[in-house]
Amino acid sequence: MLPESVFRSLDLPPGDRFDAWTERMGRTHAPLELSSDRAADYRVHQRLIGLGDVTVWPATFDSLVFRRTPKLVRQSDPEVYHLSLLLRGEGRATWGRQEVTYRLSDIHVNSSSRSWDIFTGADPVTIVGMEIPRALVALPESRADQVVGRPISGREGVGALLSQFLVNLTADTCPYQPQDAPRLGTVVADLVTAAFAHTLDADPLMPPEAHDRTLTLRIKAFVRRHLADPELTPAAIAAAHHISRSRLYALFRAEGVGVAAYIRDQRLERAHRDLADPALRAEPIHSIAARWGFPRPADFTRAFRTAYGMPPSELRAACSPEAAGGAAGGRPPRSPARSTPGPDPDRPVRPSARGERIRGPVPRGTLR
Repeated sequence: MLPESVFRSLDLPPGDRFDAWTERMGRTHAPLELSSDRAADYRVHQRLIGLGDVTVWPATFDSLVFRRTPKLVRQSDPEVYHLSLLLRGEGRATWGRQEVTYRLSDIHVNSSSRSWDIFTGADPVTIVGMEIPRALVALPESRADQVVGRPISGREGVGALLSQFLVNLTADTCPYQPQDAPRLGTVVADLVTAAFAHTLDADPLMPPEAHDRTLTLRIKAFVRRHLADPELTPAAIAAAHHISRSRLYALFRAEGVGVAAYIRDQRLERAHRDLADPALRAEPIHSIAARWGFPRPADFTRAFRTAYGMPPSELRAACSPEAAGGAAGGRPPRSPARSTPGPDPDRPVRPSARGERIRGPVPRGTLR
């Protein structure tokens, strides 16, 4: 799994919770002044995920005021951009006379090099926060700074790619190895650069490699949305993105996978999910296979066995209610070739003195 630590205010005595959260946020982003009308019994849950020099932190917390004053900026400036994807709740931010209201599913940008105030609403807020060094955003600094205070739509375009990536990544980090962290950080940096450039209408300023990686992510998202389409072919994918097939093949070759192989693997994963779903147990295996692009049962069985080390019927039997009753937790089996070791459920999670629970290597900016 990825380097991750967890902060839960409920692990601390009520009187220590808000001070611990203030200290945690100072290390997550930059020194801040925090205040809340619920400070006496503050509730917050935050996960801090290290991706090399990039940090991603999903969190839910009570009503809060964040202040980064000019004095705090002068005292300490890590020179990072902060991005918040707002998933629940409300808020607003001010930079002097400039004020922006935070909208759900939008990405809001701030900078540790500026003073600002952020106010959340009365109800708890859920966000996916991110800290990215300014040096990793491949745009002229004077241009990138202009994005601060300008919401990026998380519902369409490049902003949607960034939003989906953050939500999917933070939903489950177990499939990843620690060595994946810096590579994922590079993906995040490219998506942030693309989102900034799109907001500024400055795409020509992006380096070619950032363009390529962003286009590849967009194509993969397109493929996942159209897996059930029998006409999903390299030619159709290339046409939909206004590129040649040779260009498409080159983009995937740089990722170490073929276009057809990527489509097949994604379809197999969807079929695997449906076969393991008790609600779909009455649906014939050949029907599930056909839905995900395998019209010939023999071809599906062969591909499934190669990918997962067992035929589809064996997976379905292993995931039956009868089999689940005798297995620990009733978890469906996973292919040794595809699975990635996750945290050991029998290994105790050790709480730190400040309410953290740490698994794996400790990410940058974590309280010790």
